Formats: sequence, C-alpha cells, structure tokens
Amino acid sequence: MNIIIAFAKSEDAQNFKSILSRGGYDGMVTCTSGAQALSAMEDFGSGVVICGYRLSDMLYSELAVDLPKFFQMLMIASPDKTPTDLFDGKIVYLPTPLKKADLFSTLELMLEGVTRSRKKAKEKAKQGRSEEDKKIIDQAKEILMDRHHMTEPEAHKYLQKCAMDSGTGLRETAEMVISLSAI
Repeated sequence: MNIIIAFAKSEDAQNFKSILSRGGYDGMVTCTSGAQALSAMEDFGSGVVICGYRLSDMLYSELAVDLPKFFQMLMIASPDKTPTDLFDGKIVYLPTPLKKADLFSTLELMLEGVTRSRKKAKEKAKQGRSEEDKKIIDQAKEILMDRHHMTEPEAHKYLQKCAMDSGTGLRETAEMVISLSAI
C-alpha cells in the first residue's frame, strides 16, 4: 500500500520514513509541499498521506480539500493544532508527542480502510453493469481474443488498461474496439 509522507521540513519527512521502514513499511514517498503530495497521489491512486499541520505551500486543510477518493490523511501535529473539521472521516489526527505503537496501529487501520473502500467500489462497479454492457464488453473481448490471440483474462486486462489510459469507461472502450474492428 502507498504512503506519502509530507512535511514542510524534509528532515521530518525522512525521520518518519525511517521509522516506518524499520516498522516494515515500504512504498513510501517523501515530499515537502502539497503540490508534490497531490502529484504523488495521482501517481499512486490510493493510500495514506501522513502530514503535519503546515506544508511549504499550504495547510493540511487545503490539501484535504483536494484529497482523491481513495486516500486518507493522517495529520500529526501538536495538540494546539487539533483539526476542527475531519472532512467526513478522511482525516485522522494524532497529537505529538507521538508513540510509535500509536502511529503503526493507526496507519494499519487506515490502510485497511482504504483497501476495503477500493474493493467495495470495484464490486459495486461490477454489479452496476447491465446485461447490455456485459454483452458489449464480451463482444470486444472476443474480437481481441480472435485477432490478437489473447486469453479472456488478457483481453479483459487490455480493455481495462485502455479504459484507464483514455479516461473512459469499460463499455465505451469496448465499443471503440468493436467499431475499430469493423474498419
């Protein structure tokens, strides 16, 4: 799972990264600005942002407003900086001084929550497809399997990747494959 560590001082970010690495976590990125954190979130797609009250270019609350769907924020700051708005549960706050056990247990719960919400969204997307959508997707997979000698899972993965890369839905991507096959 992805962890972004964002603090105004790079030494603080590196210290947290070091603590988490020793705790068995990997896949971490450190940054000092909200813009860097947002860019990393775009690249990762899901995970947890660990940050302080203030970054080099914005406050935690400004970053929280732009938090992508499958990200949560763990804000670590002194008790006088306790957040007033937790942005519908997207923010978890831990006061300093911080115990490693509290950090690890909180982070573990947050990562599990992000994973669960992604799984729910995937299941909902699968259930939400109509029979017509499924027929179109299956037809596109058949074309890919026949013309490019793909297996059914390979064809499905190919359609998913094309959909993600083009920013379209799976049905729309399948329709494009079908229309291109008629040419």
